[in-house]
Amino acid sequence: MKLIGLTGSIGMGKSATAQMFREEGVRVYDADAAVHAIYGKGGAAVEPVGAAFPGVVVDGAINRDLLSKAVLNDAEALKKLESIVHPLVGAAQLDFLVASREAGADLVVLDIPLLFEKGGDRRVDIVVVVSAPADVQRARVLDRPGMTAEKFEAILAKQSPDAEKRARAHHVIDTGQGFERARAQVRAVLDAIRKS
Repeated sequence: MKLIGLTGSIGMGKSATAQMFREEGVRVYDADAAVHAIYGKGGAAVEPVGAAFPGVVVDGAINRDLLSKAVLNDAEALKKLESIVHPLVGAAQLDFLVASREAGADLVVLDIPLLFEKGGDRRVDIVVVVSAPADVQRARVLDRPGMTAEKFEAILAKQSPDAEKRARAHHVIDTGQGFERARAQVRAVLDAIRKS
């Protein structure tokens, strides 16, 4: 079973591209969805994160806005959060891989936003980077509810530059020319991987 690491900076269209892989019949592990699950009511992260960051649990679930404010621009707080969350997300990923192998999948996609930043590229066979021009990225991100230019810049500062990601990728999918073109690129990438 080949592991495809799918990554891309904020606003590049990675989630939409992951959905295109699903539509092509590929199983996709979504790291963000795994985090949402463990942050939700009764999730595995609620108690330990709530203890580490008092006030971020609301109605039995972690309030992501409050948690974001607690760790934004605080490297030590972020490190503490990651030490709690990463092992839980890792366990969810392992469960996905075991289930995929048992289902006979020939390849799977691991949709991981910080693939390069956390060394995940060393644990996959192929890296696919989703990209778009900087002006398209900025417009997409600033169009999100609650997003500010300051928050966008803070998020970008934690991510490897797009040019570096593109240079390190086996394949790049450009979503800047619309999603139909991106879908064609997804199909081409899958063809190339299956033939290799």
